[in-house]
Amino acid sequence: MKTIRIGTRESKLAVIQSEIVAEYLTSIGREYELVKMKTTGDKILNKTLEKIGGKGLFVKELDHALLDGRSDISVHSLKDMPMELPEELPIIAFSEREDPRDVLVLPEGATEIDFSKPIGSSSFRRRIQIEKLYPQARVESVRGNVQTRLKKLDEGQYGALVLAAAGLIRLGLEDRIHKFFEPSEILPAAGQGVLAVQGRKDEDYSWAFGFNDVNTEREVRAERAFVKWLDGGCTSPIAAFAVCGEDQLTIEGLYYDEASGKWHRETLSGSPYAAEELGIELAKTMKGRYE
Repeated sequence: MKTIRIGTRESKLAVIQSEIVAEYLTSIGREYELVKMKTTGDKILNKTLEKIGGKGLFVKELDHALLDGRSDISVHSLKDMPMELPEELPIIAFSEREDPRDVLVLPEGATEIDFSKPIGSSSFRRRIQIEKLYPQARVESVRGNVQTRLKKLDEGQYGALVLAAAGLIRLGLEDRIHKFFEPSEILPAAGQGVLAVQGRKDEDYSWAFGFNDVNTEREVRAERAFVKWLDGGCTSPIAAFAVCGEDQLTIEGLYYDEASGKWHRETLSGSPYAAEELGIELAKTMKGRYE
């Protein structure tokens, strides 16, 4: 059997996430090789994502490597993937979900937010929810990998950061978490906490069946269908979070209406076997509130 070449960004977190897939490959007797690369999104750090083309810039180089045969699969944080994917590069497996919540991180030694300094977050989705929780706060963009952001925080550039719990947990940095925000406080991004394994169309990836988590797949298909129907990109202030039980899937969505500047949240439950249809139904209902 051939060695499976895993395309990954070269950041520490991306490599750790790829090694989660690599450990599974080892467990089923397959050999692997990590193919590391720097993406456009990793290179341009002096501008916000909205100004340079969105989070799709974190996957473009990995897509090219898959298409030209330099890699056999790519591993991504699902929340960083565009809602529209190339037909020739489907997602072949979804990992079990890590903690999907956002968290508050304070400078080392601090016990509360210093509101004289901005809260760092590059996400419009997070910003509008942070401003509701903390009306006295000023939210400003912060770019770079997790370690870079923490360095900026500890150097005094920010009074706090809001980050994804999953990244800190995978990096072994749980001790930096001051507070977990429940989804009722800050609704996570679609796909947050989930790894996506991407492959090439019409190739045999039967080995991936054992890695794929079925309940997670149903949750994220509902979430991504919600965001996609509303034309929400990865930098859009549209969010969705679903929880799949044995016979019911519940999805909560956040919709922001650009024309009015208003946003609201709603929840819908239905069959887990019609996850995408449920996400679309909620999207239609919520958008209709402003029409």
